[in-house]
Amino acid sequence: MTDSSTPTPPRLTLAQIEAEVDRFLEIAHVSGNLEARELLAEIVLTGLKLVSDGADLGQLKLIRTSLKEMRHAYRIFNPYRGTRKISIFGSARTPEADPDYILCREFSRVVSAGGWMVITGAGDGIMKAGHEGPDLEKCFGLRIRLPFEAAANTLIEGDPKLVNFRYFFTRKLMFMAHSDAVAVFPGGFGTQDELFEALTLVQTGKSNLVPIVLLEHAGGDYWSSWESGIIAKLREKHLISPEDTKLYSIHRDAQAASDEIQRFYRRFHSMRYVGNELVLRLHWQLTPNELERLESKYSPLFVASGRMQTTTALPGEEEHLDLPRLMFRFDRRHWGHLRSFIDELNAAPAPTA
Repeated sequence: MTDSSTPTPPRLTLAQIEAEVDRFLEIAHVSGNLEARELLAEIVLTGLKLVSDGADLGQLKLIRTSLKEMRHAYRIFNPYRGTRKISIFGSARTPEADPDYILCREFSRVVSAGGWMVITGAGDGIMKAGHEGPDLEKCFGLRIRLPFEAAANTLIEGDPKLVNFRYFFTRKLMFMAHSDAVAVFPGGFGTQDELFEALTLVQTGKSNLVPIVLLEHAGGDYWSSWESGIIAKLREKHLISPEDTKLYSIHRDAQAASDEIQRFYRRFHSMRYVGNELVLRLHWQLTPNELERLESKYSPLFVASGRMQTTTALPGEEEHLDLPRLMFRFDRRHWGHLRSFIDELNAAPAPTA
């Protein structure tokens, strides 16, 4: 006799679902490579398991809505994959006459003039200031539906690059998934949540290493109080590593903050793992002397085993195949030291023609 409380697993195999997925794709005239079809079949199988596991309607609705929100957001962002983007966080309560509002407007103008697109939360305050600086075609708005915020700010409302979210977690995922840098202005619980989300993802290697700049008007004490009241206590109790403070920088000047971000990508382009190796893509390769010096200085800090090696694109890589690479086995812990290493790479003089 079968216990009715025991979940009944789906009888379909993954191979059977893959065959049905292929049939549906053909009927719908949707193309997809082999790997995409296999992943889609796994999504379908996961959905079937949810039902067989006894997921209630509330759980199924949450997963359905999350998937729909992510699909729509990816559809909006994907045409701009080749353009650098920065997420700007800050309070929705900051008035337009506030010096931080004025600083954010100037910062967003300066950074967009360098070819970047701007992502904000689409509300008023700092979010609206982030949309005032650039031309609107360079702006995204990721709005969270809240009972006390009826609509997006007047600048981004109606724009096709405005995306509405029900859930904070899908919205935060889209912020970090598409950001090459993060800028944070003074704000409340939500701003601190977004800042610590960015710091946590970078510190744990769950997102790419990106520059995080904290901005405030001259004479303000928001970030100095944050450092003395929170960060200093974390260091004092050994709850973070001393080098973790290298993952962010504090600025009071819009141009200086923008320069910090642009400088991060001067020589460094991007990173990815190939197997167990961390591969840094560069705009120009290290010389043998540079490699020897930097390896001697930094390998003891974050290389788990082996040596640093210069290389070209590795088998299995599909992007930026023309860029030279630096490869090593990263210990996946000391991201602050890796940030210092990248800063030193970027500070080196460019080769002459």
